[in-house]
Amino acid sequence: MAGSRLPRQLFLQGVAAVFMFAFASLYTQIPGLYGAEGILPARKTLRPQGKGRWQQLWETPTLLWEAPQLGLDTTQGLELLSLLGTLLALGALLLRQLRTLLVYLLLWAAYLSAYQVGQVFLYFQWDSLLLETGFLAVLVAPLRPRHRHKQAPQGGLAGALPHEDLPFWLVRWLLFRLMFASGVVKLTSRCPAWWGLTALTYHYETQCLPTPASWFTHHLPVWLHKLCVVATFLIEIAVPPLFFAPVRRLRLAAFYSQTLPQVLLQVLIIITGNYNFFNLLTLVLTTALLDDGHLTATPGNSHCKKTASSWPRTLLAVLSLLLEFTIYGLLAYGTVHYFGLEVDWEQHAVHSRTTFTFHQFSQWLKTVTLPTMWLGVASLTWELLTALWRWTQVRGWPRRLCTAVQLLIFGTATVALFVISLVPYSYMEPSTHGRLWTGAHRLFGTVEHLQLANSYGLFRRMTGLGGRPEVVLEGSYDGHRWVEIEFMYKPGNVSRPPPIVAPHQPRLDWQMWFAALGPHSHSPWFTGLVLRLLQGKEPVIRLVQNDVTKYPFHKQPPTYLRAQRYKYWFSHPGEQSQWWRRQWVEEFFPPVSLGDPTLDMLLRQFGLQDKSPPRARSSSNTLARALHWVRRQLSPLEPSTLLWGLLAAVGAIRVVQALHSRPPSPRSSPPGKEEKHRPAPKKDSGAATKRAAPAPDNCTGSSQSPGRKK
Repeated sequence: MAGSRLPRQLFLQGVAAVFMFAFASLYTQIPGLYGAEGILPARKTLRPQGKGRWQQLWETPTLLWEAPQLGLDTTQGLELLSLLGTLLALGALLLRQLRTLLVYLLLWAAYLSAYQVGQVFLYFQWDSLLLETGFLAVLVAPLRPRHRHKQAPQGGLAGALPHEDLPFWLVRWLLFRLMFASGVVKLTSRCPAWWGLTALTYHYETQCLPTPASWFTHHLPVWLHKLCVVATFLIEIAVPPLFFAPVRRLRLAAFYSQTLPQVLLQVLIIITGNYNFFNLLTLVLTTALLDDGHLTATPGNSHCKKTASSWPRTLLAVLSLLLEFTIYGLLAYGTVHYFGLEVDWEQHAVHSRTTFTFHQFSQWLKTVTLPTMWLGVASLTWELLTALWRWTQVRGWPRRLCTAVQLLIFGTATVALFVISLVPYSYMEPSTHGRLWTGAHRLFGTVEHLQLANSYGLFRRMTGLGGRPEVVLEGSYDGHRWVEIEFMYKPGNVSRPPPIVAPHQPRLDWQMWFAALGPHSHSPWFTGLVLRLLQGKEPVIRLVQNDVTKYPFHKQPPTYLRAQRYKYWFSHPGEQSQWWRRQWVEEFFPPVSLGDPTLDMLLRQFGLQDKSPPRARSSSNTLARALHWVRRQLSPLEPSTLLWGLLAAVGAIRVVQALHSRPPSPRSSPPGKEEKHRPAPKKDSGAATKRAAPAPDNCTGSSQSPGRKK
């Protein structure tokens, strides 16, 4: 029964790294997105309505309600939270002493506070996933840091608290929900690209922010793209139930079937697409499939496995191995059968096609959705029983009473979060959702605004099958000569290569991609963008071009603005100095100027008019002046460069920590001194033999107290 102390530490470090990137990326964009002169000023989202302080905080849970107490407006409060979140996450990443419940609670509360005022620019699935993961990290993190000398040897269970593995099980359940739902929704959406296994022939070209490698990957053979889609369905639908397998080898096989392909997949996504911190967050969740016994396994301990064992243990090992091979065989057969895999030796290709219908898949989904919930119930019950058994091993009534209280609290929280998560999980199958326990619906409705559990479904439908839609802004001084406004990251100039910006997420560029999928009226914020550019507001201009001199209207704002919709395609191999081809489709936003009746009507319709100017804060506020100074120092840096510099600094500090933690090399001492300082042998050799006897137990994973007297 191996523990999970080392995987928990990996998980907490990973969550801290993701929080660091998320806060730092958001900080660089706050003035342009949420400032008084931004696209969607944050101050409009926090308006007291005469409710009590605690009721107001519960309905809109954000620490920004307290910003006026510090002499700050909402935007300055958001900047302060982002800076503190970045520094706190950096500390938790580098220092073990800071990986405590309080630190992760502050990180989660700070990001939830930003989420409440972030509006459409923070409504991405990975923001919800980070909030849910962050709250699980609050439960996984210890109440106080443990000193290294108190850690169990070899990752064993000595000194471990009975409840420690319970919240970590929820991470595994979250990973299952994320992967399984993401695979299912691709087929329930009836998207012809997913059903035809051709989704990846469009994906690299039509994703939000491609990279230079996307161009090369896009031109790979079609059969290879289709085979990768088959692998995606296998990883996301068939493998996740193995996360709860009773056989440890199957769980580790599920880990490797997730992690190795996931590492390759996530690295491929990082290389071929700018998906900010989402790839790292997905990999962090896979740590829940590991245990201490696996992470501490070393080649030097392999001889311990050769010790004699009883015949029931040997029989169980053989049956487990047979079960393992049976499952592998079923996965291989199902993949070949349901996707019609055929090897074409002449063309050196593997052909594939879906051999099942939408009706058959829907019936299968109705059949398995409820059993997967019961699978989670069974696995959680086993974890609860294991925790209870570990509690019975605690010695001393004071310690047993203390651990019983902790087990009760964390066990109740784990069960409650599991019940809550069943509601969004069942969204993918309506009939199962309707049959769910009404108490679960009520509990979920009570805490839904806290983002404790969410529904997921990545890449549900493949867009841009007829060409990648793209909005191009144009400005003019006279209404006749129009100049295109080039964004830093999204496609525009057909000769400019796509950039690499991860782990930074340029949220305006991402929303421009979504805006191109429909009319501008579906994206009310776009009218706010047009207004700010006509007014020449520098914070918004820096979202378009951080180097203001590259903005074509940096000397004087344009008199007129309009937007055109184009369709983009990757250029063909052999076309020199061109990455894209494009074709004009239609006008996206009509030509407008300040005071134009059309613009005023749209501003009124979407509630974007500046009816009341922001209240001026005292410039003598020390905290406000400090925030302004930090902003002035960091604003010249491009956001992606800032995050890469932060990553390089973390790597350098890690190297220094590793060098300082290396034990000193033993020095050879003269023979005389060695004999002089050698302790005298005990007379009772039998006692020494008894004290040395437990040493081989380290190989088997058991741990005993070495200093106990008999």
